[in-house]
Amino acid sequence: MADCEITVTVETEYLPLQSVPAQQQYAFAYHITIENTGDEPAQLIARHWIITDGNQARQEVQGLGVVGQQPFIAPAESYQYTSGVVLETKVGTMSGSYHMVSESGDSFEAPIPTFLLAVPNAVN
Repeated sequence: MADCEITVTVETEYLPLQSVPAQQQYAFAYHITIENTGDEPAQLIARHWIITDGNQARQEVQGLGVVGQQPFIAPAESYQYTSGVVLETKVGTMSGSYHMVSESGDSFEAPIPTFLLAVPNAVN
């Protein structure tokens, strides 16, 4: 049986020009890298996000693909994309998983580690 290993890394960025703090709208971009560290190709089929703001309000988002794509990622290759979210608070977190299917037809979940979204200097 082949080895399917997917590593997800995230960089975040606060978007002050797209934010309206007076209306409790804080915009963030997140830059995702999905790397196939296994030895079998895999395709990203769907995403599942859990978004939690600073008030502990939780939102779940599920859907097919990412940014309109269902990328096929070969071993030692990676796929990158950027997306965004608007929170009602200066600080929040996101986590979740990608539903993947290996070339041999096995379904598996690739975890997305929890990452912080924060306005600069909002967290010490």
